[in-house]
Order: sequence, then structure tokens, then C-alpha cells
Amino acid sequence: MESLKILIPTDFSVQSEFAYQLVSKMSENISAEIHFLHVLNAPDTVTMDATGNIDTCGDIDVNYLLKQKDIAERQLQQLKNLYGSSVNCHFVLGKLTDQIINFAETNQFDLIAMGTKGAWGLTELLSGSETQLVARRSKVPVLSLMCDRSHLRIQNVLLVHNFTQPAKENMPFVHKLIAAFDTKIHLLQIKACKSATEKSELETNMNTFAELNNISNYTCHVINDNDVERGVVHFDQLNQMDIVCIGTHGKGGLFHHSATEKLINHLFKPIISFQLH
Repeated sequence: MESLKILIPTDFSVQSEFAYQLVSKMSENISAEIHFLHVLNAPDTVTMDATGNIDTCGDIDVNYLLKQKDIAERQLQQLKNLYGSSVNCHFVLGKLTDQIINFAETNQFDLIAMGTKGAWGLTELLSGSETQLVARRSKVPVLSLMCDRSHLRIQNVLLVHNFTQPAKENMPFVHKLIAAFDTKIHLLQIKACKSATEKSELETNMNTFAELNNISNYTCHVINDNDVERGVVHFDQLNQMDIVCIGTHGKGGLFHHSATEKLINHLFKPIISFQLH
């Protein structure tokens, strides 16, 4: 059985519960070492040593932070009581996104699983969701979801990619998912094709991509559209995928709208994002 080390950042909300329930479902086929991480958002001037002592520059009340730490540690203990002693719980101080990414990469996790409330309109434009920001920067793949998927059967996985220049991509988690659940991979290219010849060339590239990345059980799909998010939503409505996988180049912000981040914020479907070369 495949084995995974999975990090679940938690703010003790129902979204964090959704992440755990999906990971727990996946652990029926994949041996999972599950870690919860709670980050107490604090500026760089606040530090905590290995014994849990907190120090500040003086502008922030240490007693307040100690009280928040005590509350968080009690809530983490409740998670262990609820889910069993096999789960691991961690508490850190610092900037939320930075600490999640640093903890996951330093401790060599295979996956970060995060529930998200999504983001729309001005909120998305100015800040986005924390899950979106983690997915943008993390070298560790991120599994995001907005609602309860505890009864999910992982049979059909949608891999959205640009196949115009097929190459071997670094996506070990996707391969572990395939091996554990014997899934069928649906390769999807969304592009405004000008001719049948262009579409045929894309399908040839998709077959090359599958060969380069050791994917055998797959089908190829091309949707004629300029908008990736709209194309993915349309394809999913017609074919009902279980999980969507999509790569990201780690770009985002006010002047660059990542298709991956838009899907994380808008699509009510589990999404696995991973860094492309």
C-alpha cells in the first residue's frame, strides 16, 4: 500500500473538518500519516522557543499570546481525542501562509490538505483565500476542497494541463493516487483551436505527455475555449470528475490571474494543485 505524509492546517473550523474527512477517506487505500498544524498569526517580532516560551518586542501583550496558545493547544488535544492518538498535532507562531509552507517543506510532507471558503469579487482580487496563497507558493502539492467529500469514490481524475510542449512533470502525488485507487486519468486541454489539424496535434502531444509521465489508463479531451476555468466547469458538468489536478507556475496577484487559483476559489470540487517546472 502506498504511504503518504499529510499536513492539515487547521483553524478548528468546519472547513478543516472537511479536509480531515477526505484525507481519512483516502487513507482507506493509502496509508496516511496525518499531522494537524495550527498557526497563531503573529508578526516577525514575536518568537517562541523550543520549550514554548514566547518573547515579543514589547508592543504585543505576552500574556494574551500565552492565553491564545493555551486555547489552541487544548483544541489540538481535542482533535487527538476525537480522531485518535495516531494523529499528530503541532502549534507554531508566525505569518500564516509562510508557516504552513515552511512547516510542510521542512518536514517533507507529501501533501497539504486544506479546506477553503473560497473567494469571490473584491476579496479575491485584493487578497484571495489562504488556500490559494499556499497553493501559489508551496512546492508541496495542495489538496483543497470547499465542502464535505467524505463519501467520495476516487475513480475519475481530471488532469488539466497545457500539452503544447509535453514534458515529464514532477507529480509524485498524482502517481500515488493513481496507484492506490486504480483511477482513470482524463487529460484535458482547453484551447481555442483554429482547425481540426491543431486539435489532432494537441491529442498527439497528450499521448506523448502520458508516455513521458508513465500514465497508461487515460483518455484525451480537447475543449475549444479561451477560458480555462469555464472550460473545466463545463467539462466537469458533462463528465462528473471526482478530483481535478492542475499545475501552477506560482504566479498570481492583481495583474496575473492564475487559472489554478481561480479554480481553488470557485470550484466546488476537490482540487490538487502542484508546481510545474
